[in-house]
Amino acid sequence: MTVPKDIPEKWFSLFLPLQSKKKKGLVAKAKKSRTEEERRVRANDREYNDKFQYASNCIMTSKYNIITFLPVNLFEQFQEVANTYFLFLLILQLIPQISSLSWFTTIVPLALVLSITAVKDATDDYFRHNSDNQVNNRQSQVLIRGSLQNEKWMNVRVGDIIKLENNQFVAADLLLLSSSEPHGLCYIETAELDGETNMKVRQSVSVTSELGDQNNLASFNGEVVCEPPNNKLDRFCGTLYWRDKKYTLTNQNMLLRGCVLRNTEACYGLVIFAGPDTKLMQNSGRTKFKRTSIDRLMNTLVLWIFGFLVCMGVILAVGNAVWEREVGSLFQSYLPWDPPVDNFLFSAFLSFWSYVIILNTVVPISLYVSVEVIRLGHSYFINWDQQMFCSQCNTAAEARTTTLNEELGQVEYIFSDKTGTLTQNIMSFNKCSINGQTYGEVTDPLGPQPKRLDFTPFNPLADPDFCFYDDTLLESVKVGDSHTHEFFRLLSLCHTVMSEEKSEGELIYKAQSPDEGALVTAARNFGFVFRSRTPGTITTTEMGRPVTYTLLAILDFNNIRKRMSVIVRNPEGRIRLYCKGADTVLLERLNPCNQELMNITSDHLNEYAADGLRTLALAYRDLSEDDWEMWSESHRCAEKATNCREDRLAATYEEIEQDMMLLGATAIEDKLQEGVPETIAVLSLANIKIWVLTGDKQETAVNIGYSCKMLTDDMTEVFIISEHTVQSVRQELRRARERMIQLSRTRDGGKEEGVEGWGGACCTGNGFREGQEGDGTGREEGVKQLQCPTPPPPAPPPPSDLMDSISGEFAIVINGHSLAHALEADMETEFVLTACACKAVICCRVTPLQKAQVVELIKKHKKAVTLAIGDGANDVSMIKSAHIGVGISGQEGIQAVLASDYSFSQFRFLQRLLLVHGRWSYLRMCRFLCYFFYKNFAFTMVHFWFGFFCGFSAQTVYDQYFITLYNIVYTSLPVLAMGIFDQDVPDQRSLEYPKLYEPGQLNLLFNKREFFICIAQGIYTSVVLFFVPCAVLSDATQSTGVPLADYQTFAVTTATALVIVVSVQIALDTGFWTVINHVFVWGSLGCYFAIMIALHSQTLFRIFPNQFHFVGSAQSTLLQPVVWLTIALATAICIVPVLAFRFLKVDLKPQLSDTVRYTQLVHQKKRKPVGRGVGGTWRGVGSVSEGRLGARGGSRRSGYAFAHQEGFGELITSGKNMRLSSLALANFASRHSSNWIDTLRRKKHNHTHTPNASGECSPAPSSISGSVPPLSNSSSVLGGSQDTPMEEEKGPAPGQNTQTGLRPSTQTTAALASDTEAAAPQGSCAGVLTPTAVRSHGGDSLGGWTITLGTVQEALFSWKARATASNSPGPASDSKENSQIE
Repeated sequence: MTVPKDIPEKWFSLFLPLQSKKKKGLVAKAKKSRTEEERRVRANDREYNDKFQYASNCIMTSKYNIITFLPVNLFEQFQEVANTYFLFLLILQLIPQISSLSWFTTIVPLALVLSITAVKDATDDYFRHNSDNQVNNRQSQVLIRGSLQNEKWMNVRVGDIIKLENNQFVAADLLLLSSSEPHGLCYIETAELDGETNMKVRQSVSVTSELGDQNNLASFNGEVVCEPPNNKLDRFCGTLYWRDKKYTLTNQNMLLRGCVLRNTEACYGLVIFAGPDTKLMQNSGRTKFKRTSIDRLMNTLVLWIFGFLVCMGVILAVGNAVWEREVGSLFQSYLPWDPPVDNFLFSAFLSFWSYVIILNTVVPISLYVSVEVIRLGHSYFINWDQQMFCSQCNTAAEARTTTLNEELGQVEYIFSDKTGTLTQNIMSFNKCSINGQTYGEVTDPLGPQPKRLDFTPFNPLADPDFCFYDDTLLESVKVGDSHTHEFFRLLSLCHTVMSEEKSEGELIYKAQSPDEGALVTAARNFGFVFRSRTPGTITTTEMGRPVTYTLLAILDFNNIRKRMSVIVRNPEGRIRLYCKGADTVLLERLNPCNQELMNITSDHLNEYAADGLRTLALAYRDLSEDDWEMWSESHRCAEKATNCREDRLAATYEEIEQDMMLLGATAIEDKLQEGVPETIAVLSLANIKIWVLTGDKQETAVNIGYSCKMLTDDMTEVFIISEHTVQSVRQELRRARERMIQLSRTRDGGKEEGVEGWGGACCTGNGFREGQEGDGTGREEGVKQLQCPTPPPPAPPPPSDLMDSISGEFAIVINGHSLAHALEADMETEFVLTACACKAVICCRVTPLQKAQVVELIKKHKKAVTLAIGDGANDVSMIKSAHIGVGISGQEGIQAVLASDYSFSQFRFLQRLLLVHGRWSYLRMCRFLCYFFYKNFAFTMVHFWFGFFCGFSAQTVYDQYFITLYNIVYTSLPVLAMGIFDQDVPDQRSLEYPKLYEPGQLNLLFNKREFFICIAQGIYTSVVLFFVPCAVLSDATQSTGVPLADYQTFAVTTATALVIVVSVQIALDTGFWTVINHVFVWGSLGCYFAIMIALHSQTLFRIFPNQFHFVGSAQSTLLQPVVWLTIALATAICIVPVLAFRFLKVDLKPQLSDTVRYTQLVHQKKRKPVGRGVGGTWRGVGSVSEGRLGARGGSRRSGYAFAHQEGFGELITSGKNMRLSSLALANFASRHSSNWIDTLRRKKHNHTHTPNASGECSPAPSSISGSVPPLSNSSSVLGGSQDTPMEEEKGPAPGQNTQTGLRPSTQTTAALASDTEAAAPQGSCAGVLTPTAVRSHGGDSLGGWTITLGTVQEALFSWKARATASNSPGPASDSKENSQIE
């Protein structure tokens, strides 16, 4: 048997360039694939196949094993600079000549940190091992020596023949050889691979389809020569050589690992790829060690601190050398150097290392212990959050890692899967229009909820799960309206659904797309029941009467036609064509006599589309026998054509689908998960960009984009990129950018010049330029490829700051084949510039690896924190690539959950995870770190100043017990309590004001600047704590006249002042007091005094006379009034500047959280009865009229063929998929206001980080109060009119620690409201502090907060109308508003 050698070169041109485009972290797999030029597999010949050393079918996703765990884990942990730093200090402390501290002070906490981290990593990896073992030990039937034997998956080898049975997972990538179904067909579900839950058909090569017998399969020795392992899920290229003939193999012949066999009794397959070579594993990114940006910053800071430590050591060592040479030499006679010191230089050398040990507490090991404890606490808060618990599936949120919590507060990009993540993938028949009459509308949305129709008395075959509420449609069916009957007759006949009747009346529909299943089920319930089909007939039950239609032809669906038709002959012999499809293509093929009906139906379609429903138009045409015979002949000729067969068939279809009569239209709701639109709207307000990466088709992705409000009718423009070449993709991206810049300039210029319209560049309401949709066609047609006027010659990409300054709302939709080109090295910048300037990005038909590449691209170019969320195995690679991976525990297995860092059951919980838990974790960690560095510099630097007064002898100020207990007992618990429990605003406020999230994205709360401020404050405190007691006590005496200037008195005074100062400081830093905070702060202070007195007691001296030398010194020192005056003076000098600075900061440059706290405090003090609280009128997600209340005329979109594939019509009519028995086929957004954060964000691109003094934010719909608002395209304006009534907030707000004396500045108007297109009178909001209910132009009302200096002064400090008047635009407004407050 000869094998042509030119095949591998063809595969190289297809696959090797693709693999060379892989990003970092996935290169290893590409290299491995390149080493294998082609794969040769011979069936039933293990000896032959073993020569190639193909991978086994055992998979391993874990990181360690018993042997490698300790060295690998320690290696990873010592990549933390701090751990290496402490190991170095430990070695130094083991040298007695330079160590003044015991070695156990370092080794115990270091071992504790390493052990805790190792246990956590071992636990995580243990679960990975369990998951691997569970998969590897699954049983599979392998044909060995003519008989089937049970083998574990891990023992399956390339070349084996495997038997699969119904509902079993495919063990490896198999070539389908034969099946129990006719013609070698089998049905599979690929949800684990691409997220699609619809059934797909695979068919064996005809020559092997007859090998159903084990004996025949055992003698099969065909050889497969195919492509090497790769990650392309939709492509396979190979050749089968058997009996001196060769047969082409394609992806239609392959069953991939991860698929599930459905509705097929059994099938046999030949293993081609196993284990890590399978396409599923090739698309899985490797497990990465994730670390937060704060971790990376802390590594840098530790290096800086170590450098600072070395500098201090050098300074003190030089001082020691000078002192020993000039002064110390005079004492040599009675105070000689200790051996082996024999000169001042060696003394200085030892002194340097001694000071390195003494001063190492600037970064104590307890810092890392505390960080781990705090993160663990934050993880438990996520696990315990009842508002993230799903009662339906009894699933709680789970933090599967403890190292990334604070990064949840810094996310800028979210990459989301669609199916199962945003949607439930459940379609429901919602509304319809029949002969100009619309059904399904709720006439009185404010009245009682309508009752669900009960179809059982009318139709015993009705589906009990079907929901419909409009009884007028059912009455129309009952009275025999001909149009209604014909409408549902079409739905029961025009489809490719397969029916399985397990028992009499128990029908199960297997639809290729959920849309078709919903439509056929609707017809079933209204009396037109599809029962069964054969290749030539369709059997239905119409109003209780069985009817069999002769199926003459199926005019199949494809993406170009956007419609499908059937031609049937009824029992009376009449021939009729039934057609359903996108209204954009069907309405133009109607008979002219339908014009009036078409206008009415078009209005209904627009209404349905505005409600976010997926629409279809229905029509029919009567055919005469002559018409049918003539067309049938041309159709047969087209089918037999060898050249341009598809084009000829399309032409014949076009010929018959003309002059049709319109029946009506359907509207299907693609059920999103609960709260998805609201969640996306709130996250958008927090300046988080959401990208949808889906394996579904473009039409589906666009529809879901509109449903979940990522795409809106108010968008300036939506760009579609679907080209197939590098140059055309580059050109489309550049055209899109040019169009954005053009529209942005026109928009801004129009505002400045008072121009209402955009002239020639005017856009219609749906965001597409006029002229694209002149005939009122649907959104699918409206979302067209960019057809800009002829652009100027191509220019280089504009600078990123220009793209960042674009105003207007744009969206981009890019297909998988275009994305493959956009991800090339020379196209990355083009794609990133264009996509990041858009408010919404949707990537469709992407592979799992492309999802990971998109995430890596943003990480590389934007340096932003990314989060990936998905629910299927096809999302694992993306989840692993992102900084944070979130798994949805849904319908597609638990692979995504196992690979994730956080998991929960509903997408809407992401809002709370980020805006509440993430924001709080970031805030707490930043406050913890700032305070920790402050308190340790204040503690340690006292030793530095003392060195100048003790001859640079490395003598410590404090005794060793205080040094040991300072970070473990005296100051550890208060900062832990703050790091675990602190809040600046309650969770409700965090959700209502998403702008509060932005400081984390900009990394404002802990960065190098904040670090240096903390260090400066700590050094200042150490100066005060050393020199004030030193100056006072040097001349102070006791009441008996004995001088107080002794070492132990000074040490006790300085230590006591230090503990009191840091305790007062953390009391000021704590924003949210709990019982635990009080106990820890004041308890630690009490512990200090108790322990200090105990250490200086006579009892301990009697027991350990060599350890406790200073008996009673603490008691005698603290009895001196001058000592307490010194402590009070030092405390005042340390704390008063902090209070003054914070007062001025809040007065001159208040942050948003300051304003929100003052708003809450004022309303808590001025509470009175309310008519409508914040969110009081917001309706729940389930509101029937939710979509209608905010409805605006928008372009409609067809939802036809949600996940439809071409070819099912031919499959049905050929009879290949027919069983001998029963048949079955498996089956909002806020524009950014010019506030201080936005100014800083713009300056960030110019490397400037100085915020403005104005503060403004947008209130988001609250998801706490139990009702979620419908999305509105406008929100409450800044303040209200002069006659706007004062409204107070319902219910008490949780208390906050607000520091007395702080007030918002004159320049600050914290308008906690979304931007609106309609400008409100600004003069009326100057003196108001009120949640204002303002009716938006969309019809909904949202709560908005406004606050000014005058109101806060009056509310907090009783400053009267004089102060208010100075900040108000007019006396009329002042008097009215002040009277309201009083």
